[in-house]
Amino acid sequence: MDKLRKITAVEDIPVEHRRSPIGLLLEYHNMNRPLDPFTQAKLLVGMCMDHRKSLRMPDNFAYIIRTGGANLRYSEFKVSYAIGVGGVSHIALIAHDGCGMVNLTARKKQFIDGLVERAGWTREAAEEHFMNLAPMFEIENETEFILTEARRLRRRYGRLSVAPLLYRIEDNMLYLINE
Repeated sequence: MDKLRKITAVEDIPVEHRRSPIGLLLEYHNMNRPLDPFTQAKLLVGMCMDHRKSLRMPDNFAYIIRTGGANLRYSEFKVSYAIGVGGVSHIALIAHDGCGMVNLTARKKQFIDGLVERAGWTREAAEEHFMNLAPMFEIENETEFILTEARRLRRRYGRLSVAPLLYRIEDNMLYLINE
């Protein structure tokens, strides 16, 4: 956790993010800055689909892509849309502690049983589904994955500002991840 930078005041935000959509997100969420009106998105937020996370920010402020582990590898067309059509030039990539995509193979039985019981799948189809797709989505460590994903997105979209963040479930705060 020594890679995390706690943000509780504007002075805690690195200079490169102050007065940017990333800095504003940190102010809205962590510091309860009054919500400004927006008519056009300023930011793309890539975050996990986990139900325990909710961001405090204005309406119309951000495009949001929620996917397991905040893995945007298979959502690149949506990322490109937010940039090309939506006009955003900043990405907040948000991991969270206790992510279910970490050690996904440990949830194999639960995954398969759930599809059989709730979706009516055959056990064989559910197992094949898990075995074919789990390797694409499993991550080893939330923080390291999000740093790797931030670097990948910077290479792909060279002019964009990409900030790796961690949402801590215990205090509902966003932390910058030091690189």
